[in-house]
Amino acid sequence: MNDYLVKAIACDGQVRAYAVRTTDTVAEAQRRHQTWRTASAALGRSMTAGVMMGAMLKGEEKLTIKIEGDGPLGHILVDSNAKGDVRGYVQNPHVDFEANEHGKLDVKRAVGTSGSLAVVKDIGLRDYFTGQVPLVSGELGEDFTYYFVTSEQVPSSVGVGVLVNPDDTILAAGGFILQLMPGTEDETITKIEESLKTIPPISKLIEAGLTPEEILERLFGKEDINILAKMPVQFECTCSKKRFGDAIISLGKEEITDMIETDGMAEAHCHFCNEKYIYSREELETFLEEAK
Repeated sequence: MNDYLVKAIACDGQVRAYAVRTTDTVAEAQRRHQTWRTASAALGRSMTAGVMMGAMLKGEEKLTIKIEGDGPLGHILVDSNAKGDVRGYVQNPHVDFEANEHGKLDVKRAVGTSGSLAVVKDIGLRDYFTGQVPLVSGELGEDFTYYFVTSEQVPSSVGVGVLVNPDDTILAAGGFILQLMPGTEDETITKIEESLKTIPPISKLIEAGLTPEEILERLFGKEDINILAKMPVQFECTCSKKRFGDAIISLGKEEITDMIETDGMAEAHCHFCNEKYIYSREELETFLEEAK
């Protein structure tokens, strides 16, 4: 099964729902950044939430999530858009701990419990929309839930999970977001709360082979869910050798001349995908001409 996301409404339009499988997407991030197990879980949870939040956008809109906790992981940065593309990295990828008291990867310890979660949305206007909330748990699912309730005033429940193999590769990853529409009946809220109490961890459902549609059916019942759209999800970076080259040109004549005289070459590194681009003396001399 390839990674994909579904958008749905449930309970006669009272609930907006998203569910996604991100196993391959998170695996690509792990491969590129060589993250250790706990770091992989934190990055994977953040990317999974990010790609679902991106699915709430339209057209060319995009968003950036920055999580800054006081744990050893450092910051987490995730970019996503309305097309199912997502990329991300952690400041310190080589972080891992023993399992916590629940037998799970100790993401809370890695991220920290003091800090912030910020979301910046580029919706094509001159000014960006920015929302920021303090971290409330460091487990990230609860932190994203708190973000929606506090910053966007949308009662929500966010479930994100990642299972990691002993060799650091990704076994399963996925998530869901449920959002209550205005006027949701108390009976519906109670039903959702009961489902959330009894449903297995989302990563276990993905590992068992459940599709995003089947996850929503587990939450609401088959008769109460209406799938509206489905789209593929993938790790996708916007960097390229040309884009970094244009950035070098924008540095100006003096900087480029210094690169040529000091090193005779230049190297650019993309934090998001870990790609490196090498520019020869000849390429830099061409850039110098363009900068003039």
